[in-house]
Amino acid sequence: RLSGSGMTVLITGESGTGKELVARALHQHSPRADNAFVALNTSAIAAELLESELFGHERGAFTGADARRIGRFEQANGGTLFLDEVGEIPLDVQSKLLRVLQEGEFERVGDERTRKADVRILAATNRDLKQEIKGGRFRQDLYYLLNGVTMEIPPLRAHSEDIPSLLGFYVDYFVTHEKLPFRNFSMAAQNFLRNYPWPGNVRELKNLVQRLMILGAGDEIELDEVKKALGAVADKAAAMVPEFFNLP
Repeated sequence: RLSGSGMTVLITGESGTGKELVARALHQHSPRADNAFVALNTSAIAAELLESELFGHERGAFTGADARRIGRFEQANGGTLFLDEVGEIPLDVQSKLLRVLQEGEFERVGDERTRKADVRILAATNRDLKQEIKGGRFRQDLYYLLNGVTMEIPPLRAHSEDIPSLLGFYVDYFVTHEKLPFRNFSMAAQNFLRNYPWPGNVRELKNLVQRLMILGAGDEIELDEVKKALGAVADKAAAMVPEFFNLP
């Protein structure tokens, strides 16, 4: 029902929990599925270039603008635009984003022509936007527009019972897609990882599986290999909860 509603969705959760995967699933199960899904990590774009990235620019609009550029809103017309780390958008760009959400209108940088875009917005953040509003760093009116529905993605440590299945999924994924030799996790390694706090969440788990399959040898991944691969992060986990390293 949510996928097909066209409503804006604010996806919250720690870094690495898979917020973009949730956004893609919402798009794929919506009436817009046959149109573009455009993703933009707003924190990865320099503040002075973000407006151009979102709305596009005309040739000569600023130094380095050697050609006309189509922005993400035009690219996503008829589809879905996913704005990751929306809490890091500068205030001056927030006001322009507010207008698009309210009226569906925008201008390219360096152009006075008003353009329209039919775009569903999905946004994600690992920040507390209510605190950002109190601190004057995020517009309250924009928050209300983005927050049509809030979906909170729990950290991996909150559903540790899924870790063995996720380990198996990524082992199969790397065997199939990267042709890596099959390696299974020993029961001791699985037990350890079920209790590990996963500060990097699913992203950390995926990278760990890939590293162990590339660098290790033998059919089974042992507990010592896991601890070594986690390195300093595992040491911090041991300091936080020492019994992690005393598992059988």
